[in-house]
Amino acid sequence: MARRHPSTPDGSTVAAAPPLTLALGTARRLAGRLPLHLSLMALMVLWSIPTIALLVSSFRDPMAIASSGWWNAIREPFDLTANNYQTVLEKQGMARAFFNSVIITVPSTVLVILVAAWAAYAFAWMKFPTRNLLFLLMVALLVVPVQMTLIPVLRLYSDVTINAELPILGGRIFGTGSYMGMWVAHTAYGLPFAIYLLRNFFGSLPRDLFESAYLDGASDLRVFFRIVLPLSMPAISALAIFQFLWVWNDLLVALIFLGGEPDLAPMTVKVTNLVSSFGTNYQVLTAAAFISMALPLVIFFALQRYFVQGILAGSVKG
Repeated sequence: MARRHPSTPDGSTVAAAPPLTLALGTARRLAGRLPLHLSLMALMVLWSIPTIALLVSSFRDPMAIASSGWWNAIREPFDLTANNYQTVLEKQGMARAFFNSVIITVPSTVLVILVAAWAAYAFAWMKFPTRNLLFLLMVALLVVPVQMTLIPVLRLYSDVTINAELPILGGRIFGTGSYMGMWVAHTAYGLPFAIYLLRNFFGSLPRDLFESAYLDGASDLRVFFRIVLPLSMPAISALAIFQFLWVWNDLLVALIFLGGEPDLAPMTVKVTNLVSSFGTNYQVLTAAAFISMALPLVIFFALQRYFVQGILAGSVKG
């Protein structure tokens, strides 16, 4: 059977391109992208050098760090040790600080996502008086510096402090020097950006989906859980990354609202104390720093496929 050539709109036939021409076209496209790929690889290597140096230095002894650069440790003979991590975790209380950071960060991230998702859905698809005004006021909170709120919020915490013998919560339910106080503070500080991000994404969802669901008798609660949340995982994942990193790396709020409680100090406070007391022991500081960045790296790489989609949430349609 004879091979038929593709035809143009006027009915004439067009000869198919020979394989050699297709191969040359593919080679040209690859050659044109080669500089871009090489540049991205070079940037990736340069961006990774500080992290690699920190990791290698955390496994070296003090004499080796003082006498040679970190790159010498990756050549034979390998002179690496895990004593730095043992010292930091056991003697300097970094294990407890890691546990404190997890207790502070995870609930603060979950609470922000839950509250912001409900508020963003209301601002995007529910009609109520002063909706736009409230949204503008909420967005305006993004420009308020955190430092301006520390004194009034701290006074409020002092007035409503609730004490109780609860070792898991640090011996205090709410107020300064409590985990719950940190959860409320980080949730309040993270809500303006979270609502703004999710509202833009929710507003870009097709209106036909909501109209069909409402015609079928679905309630707002059902629409939220069955339609909005499944379609909004990219934006929610990006928000989770942002909020987790902000809370995990926070130092100022922890210093103010924990009241200097050593048993509740997160890793940022503990690393700051190590810098003051172990400024000359570089190997101890590198081990502590790498422990503090290990979990954020895992979270970021686990959710990175949603990151770019979430950053562009609502950029086409507001």
